[in-house]
Formats: sequence, C-alpha cells, structure tokens
Amino acid sequence: MTTSTPITSTTDTGTRTGTGTGADTSTGTDLQHVDLAITGMTCASCSARIERKLNKIDGVEASVNLATEKASVSFPSALTVADIVATVEKTGYGATPLEQDRGGRAPVMTHDVVGQRSLRLRMIVASVLGAIVAVLHMVPPVEDALGMRGMWLQFFLTLPVYLWAAWPFHRAAAVNARHGASTMDTLVSLGTTAAMGWSVVALFTGFSHDMYFEVVAVVTAFLLIGRYIEARAKAQGRSALQSLMEMGAKDVAVLRHEAGSGAWTEVRVPIEELEAGMQFVVRPGEKVATDGRVLDGVSTIDASMVTGESMPVEVSPGDDVTGATVNGQGRLVVEATRVGAETTLARITQLVEQAQTGKAPVQRLADRISAVFVPAVLVIALLTFVLWLVTGHSMAEALAPAVAVLIIACPCALGLATPTALLTGTGRGAELGILIKGPQILESTRKVDTVVLDKTGTITTGEPVLTEVVTSTGLADEAALKAAASVEAGSEHPVARAIVDGARERGIDVSPITGFTNLPGQGARATIKDVEVTVGKADLFTEVPAELRAELDAGKGTTVLVGWDGTARAAITVADTPRASSRAAIARLRELGLTPYLLTGDNEHTARRVAEEVGIDPANVDAGVLPQDKFAHVKALQEQGKVVAMVGDGVNDAAALAQADLGMAMGTGTDVAAESADIVLMRPDVDTVADSIGLSRTTLQVIKQNLVWAFGYNTLAIPLAAFGMLTPMIAGGAMAMSSVLVVLNSLRLKGYGRR
Repeated sequence: MTTSTPITSTTDTGTRTGTGTGADTSTGTDLQHVDLAITGMTCASCSARIERKLNKIDGVEASVNLATEKASVSFPSALTVADIVATVEKTGYGATPLEQDRGGRAPVMTHDVVGQRSLRLRMIVASVLGAIVAVLHMVPPVEDALGMRGMWLQFFLTLPVYLWAAWPFHRAAAVNARHGASTMDTLVSLGTTAAMGWSVVALFTGFSHDMYFEVVAVVTAFLLIGRYIEARAKAQGRSALQSLMEMGAKDVAVLRHEAGSGAWTEVRVPIEELEAGMQFVVRPGEKVATDGRVLDGVSTIDASMVTGESMPVEVSPGDDVTGATVNGQGRLVVEATRVGAETTLARITQLVEQAQTGKAPVQRLADRISAVFVPAVLVIALLTFVLWLVTGHSMAEALAPAVAVLIIACPCALGLATPTALLTGTGRGAELGILIKGPQILESTRKVDTVVLDKTGTITTGEPVLTEVVTSTGLADEAALKAAASVEAGSEHPVARAIVDGARERGIDVSPITGFTNLPGQGARATIKDVEVTVGKADLFTEVPAELRAELDAGKGTTVLVGWDGTARAAITVADTPRASSRAAIARLRELGLTPYLLTGDNEHTARRVAEEVGIDPANVDAGVLPQDKFAHVKALQEQGKVVAMVGDGVNDAAALAQADLGMAMGTGTDVAAESADIVLMRPDVDTVADSIGLSRTTLQVIKQNLVWAFGYNTLAIPLAAFGMLTPMIAGGAMAMSSVLVVLNSLRLKGYGRR
C-alpha cells in the first residue's frame, strides 16, 4: 500500500503547513496566520461587518464564515493575535484563537452545545406561550368570553416571551447599536418592540383596541424554531469534518528497548507522545496511529475512511501505511515516519478547513449586499409606516405592515446560502477522498470543457504486469514462461519482477538456477539443468524468428525474448495496464461534457493501445512528451479557447498542473504535484476525477439555487409586506422557514454519490 503524500495548502502569502497562532513559516513573507472561533454572529451582516473591520487594518486579510462561525486571518508581524481579537471584540463579538493540537488534529469546531440547549429551551417556552396567546386572540368564542381579561392574560403570557425568550435578539441589537451597526437582530428587536410597545400602551391607556401581543409571541416562536433547526442543520453540515478530526487514534502501543535485558516491551502512551522514528504495534482491528513504514508483519489495511477506497490493501515489510487507517487480521510493527501536523490525516483536515473557511466569488457578492441590506430595510420600514399614515390609515393600521417589513426582510437565508453548501460539499468530498483546496475552485469546474490525463499512474496502474507470451518452434507457453521466470528471479528489475509475479499467478514455480549473470541494459543469463538460458533484448540472440520479431515491433509494451543456443524461442510482453475503472471513468467525463486528452512519455504504440482500451480518441493522444511538452500542450489547448483540467501525479506533471485552469493531482503522487494542484484525489482512480468535477458542479448548483431563493424571497416578500398583504406572524414564519430551506437544500450534498 502506498500512503498518500503530505498535502500542503497554498495561499497568497506562501505555503501553510498548519493552522494556529504561530507565524507563517514560508519563505519570503513575514505574515502570521490565526484561526478564530467567533461568537455572537447571527446573520450575514454580522460576518460581513467583522470581516470589513479586520480588513481595514493595514496588512490584514480576513475571511469570516457564518456557517463555520470562524475567521481566518493573515496579519503582519507588527500586530499580535491579541490585537486581532481586540478588534473583533470592539466590533461587538467574541473571538478565541483556535490552536492546533499536538496530535495533529485540526482546531476544534465551534459547536456551542450549551448555547443550543438554551436556544431549545427558549424555543419551547416561546412556542407554548405563543400558541396560547394565538388562541386567546384569534379564536372568536374564547376572545368574546374573556373580553378584557383575555387581553391582560395575553400581556402576562407575552411578557416572558418578549423579555426572556427574545432576549438574544434584543441583546445583539443593543450591542450592534452601541457600535453604530445594524443586523438581522436589529430588525427583529425593533419589530417586536414596536408591536409590544404599542400593545402595552393601548392596554394601559385604553386609547385603542388594536393590540399585537400575538404578533410578538408567535413571531418570536417562529424565529426561535427556525434558528434552532438552522443550528442543528449547520451542526450536521460540520459532521464530515468533525469525523475527520476524530478519526485518528487517541493512544498507541510504543515499543521500547530495555537497556538491561535487551528486550522490547510495549508501552501504551497518548498519541501526543509519539515521535518520528519510534516503533509501535498495530493489533488486528486497531487504527494505525500515524503515517509510517511496516517493519514486521503481514496484514490488510482498510483505508476507506481516509481515501474512500473500499477494497482493503495488503501490506508487508517495507510498505507505507497511513494514520487512521484500520488494520485487518495481522499484527504489524510500524516505524513512525510522520507525526502530528505532518501526517496525511492532519493535512487533509487542514485542507478541508481551509476550503470551508474561504469564500467563493459569488459569496462575496452576497456579503456586500448584506452589508447594506439591513439599513435599507430600516428605511423601507419607516417609509411604509409614514406612507400608511399619510394615506389616511390609523397608527395601528400603519404599524402592522411596517413590523412585517422589519421581520420578513431578515437576510439570514442570504448569508447562509453559500457557506452551508460549501461546508457540506467539501465535507462530502473529504469522505469520498476528494480534497478541494478552496471555494473558488468550484467556479473553475463549471467552465472546464477539456481534461488532459497523464497515462502512467493515472489511467494505468503505474506497475508493469505480464500481458502476453508468444512462442516459436512449438515450445509451450508454460515452458517458455517457466524458463524466463527462473532466470529473472535473480533480478530486481521491474520487468523481471513482473515476469516472475505473472508466472506465480499462473501457478508456475521457478526452477533452480546456477551461474546467474546480470547484463546491464540488455537482460540476464543463467543456467537451468545444464542449459544456459538468456532473457533480454534481440541483440543477445543470433537468430530471432519472424513471428517473434513481429511481436517486438508491435509495441504492445516492453517485450523481452527468451531462448538458448543463440536462438530466441519466445517473446514475453510486460505492460503498464489501464486501471479496471478507467474506461467507465472516461465515459463519465464525456457525459459531463469534457473532451479527454492523453499525454505520456511512452512510445506511440503503447499510448495508442492504452487510449483505445479506455475510449480516448487517437487524435487526442500525444506520446513521447517531455515535462516541458506537457506544460506547452496545456498552454496550446488554452490558446485554442479551451478551459483545461490537467490530471497528474508526478514531478513531471507539476508545471502542467499549475498552468491548467484546474489542476488535479493524484494523492498517491509527489508532494510537488499535490502543491501545484487545485484538487487532490486521495484514491489512485480516474473515476475520482469525474466524482470531483461532478461534486464541485453540484455544490455550485446548490449555491446558485440557494442564492436565487434568498434574493428572490426578499425581493418579493418586502413589497408584499409593505402593501399589507402579509401579516407580521406570517412574515415571521416565512422568514424562519426561508433560512431552514436554504440549509436543508445544502444538506442534500451529504448524499452525493456516483450517478
């Protein structure tokens, strides 16, 4: 099993290898980075305001995410984390730095369990009292029977709803008012206060019989119900990343050498004490504690939680294993190679968090609108009240539509439209072994119409296997393969290993040999039962039959000859074969509207054979390319007006990955390839290319659906409320359900799978 390489996330300020309060260690910059848990945010206006305040500071770049309740801030060394926190607090919100723990897990998600319980209690109280008040006011027999006693009863039942259940709205509005700002809470607080104030004055003075206690109670209940459902749904959206962070082992059985006895003993220690170079034991069913190399034991590893690959992989001494994968039946002794923040799991988590904290271009538009939306609504509500008055309506008649405007215009759905979809989409991607490095990548996948695929290790397995045996002079295939495998058993060359493995898979045992001689660049020679057998190139033989010569010229892969007494008796072909899923994956890419191209450094015959097997048009095959040729090929396609995605896994693909409009690196490849790419695919399977583009496009589609609904809802609802066509109670229910609808639509991405 080959472990996925460490993945580093790149930003405009350099390469970040982790999160936390430490300075950015990338060269050529003195910027530091901190992730903050933000408390007190209730809507898009809050997150936009915090972001705006932070970005006004010289040298600071901040992104605030309402769905994750976090801020990602880069700042110059002249400032401190305390300065950043103080700025947030002066804006009226709380901020706490999130530290990366020693075990390599990402910062803890800001999921306020206590706050959710308090919200649930307020919701229940408001709902029960609101229902009673609504019956007292809206059921004529009850209202007529109680008369004024019913009004006083409504007052006493509504008072705790207004003062206690709705307190979070009033408190947030007051805090924002002190800082000269307005948010969704301002609209709710003003609306319920206006209705409550009017009703109390009317009750105590008797100057009007129009009272709105039911508006205060029922609207507050609706809003709290919506906020509670929203909080629960957002917590579900975080679950994929939360499960990633909790996936790693909590402790490990370390092997320690006792100086006196010379024996090795197992000592179970917390994962934080594990260091690179230490040896540890993984028993059957246990999680591998960290990335490492197997020293002893044979087993199978289930890597599905990390890579999404469903089939267990066999491992033996010398193989790499990834932390958080699950050991099968055998006992393994592993040497730790990477620990803490350097492990594959930690890098995956950091990368997903980076994508979820960032913002897509479409979200920044929504944030800018939200920043001016609330003040505009306040003006519209005031104009509504005035216009109803000047057109001859009473104060009570003018108050109802003004309150409805305040309540229905809350921009919650607008603020949640993008971040909740990003949160769920990137989390689902992580579960499928697809790491999207940033939300802006989603826009790129929408435009891509061409995909350039590297052959070796991408479309093919990257490992040569025995594919064909052709014999001459009546020699049996099994006899020719047995002779070749017996000689090649003494060689470590990849072609030799493929021949030996192929013979064993066919049940052929190798014969004992003597006098083995390696012929560098040519082949090998050894004696089997007094017969000197040669395996290698045609130059080693004085006679090569025509049928074997034709096999050499066919270019089906790497072909070696087997023979003795100077005559070649058989041709054995070894080739890098396509992955089993490659043909179906290419078909899926076509269904997504992408034209596949194949680039490879192999010869023309091999490249066209592979292209034919997987369904790529021969006209779109370019063989014998050098690394710089791949870069030039991508650039040439772009100059033709194509939007290009490049898929690769090696150092020679890095330049092309960087040049492409969308770079996609196989996670089993090199560090430099992963760093150059926009999306990292943890499974060495071309099907994940189609999965990643499909998921990204679906996520973008959900974002657009959410935004269309949010914009459309506010655009249509405000005029209806202003013209008195929506009561405040209906407005409150509609506003709450609008936010819930957006979050639930985003949660559909949790079920994304292959079509």
